[in-house]
Amino acid sequence: MFHVKDAEFNPTGRSGVYGGYQAWIDRPGRFRSLGDGQVDFSSIFSKLSQYDFDGWAVVEWECAIKQPEQGAIEGAAFVDSHIIQVTEKAFDDFAGGSADDQTNRKILGL
Repeated sequence: MFHVKDAEFNPTGRSGVYGGYQAWIDRPGRFRSLGDGQVDFSSIFSKLSQYDFDGWAVVEWECAIKQPEQGAIEGAAFVDSHIIQVTEKAFDDFAGGSADDQTNRKILGL
């Protein structure tokens, strides 16, 4: 399972990661709806595809700003739009044929 959650971190000289006892809306480090934070999901989904991840992408929604139902609707669409359908062949295998050593040697003058 891949736990999908977004966050942002906007520190100041007066407040650290979670900002002590401030309200979540005022904290430098806070959870956000998917796509509203600073997490690079394009890179994450690319790596999951590169390494043949075959599991669930599960959204855990927490946001200091957005309404929960809106976050859930947008979150499901966000994950769906980031899932990569991995190709079954190399991008440069457009011809789909096999190598012919004799022809290749002839073309190269060998």
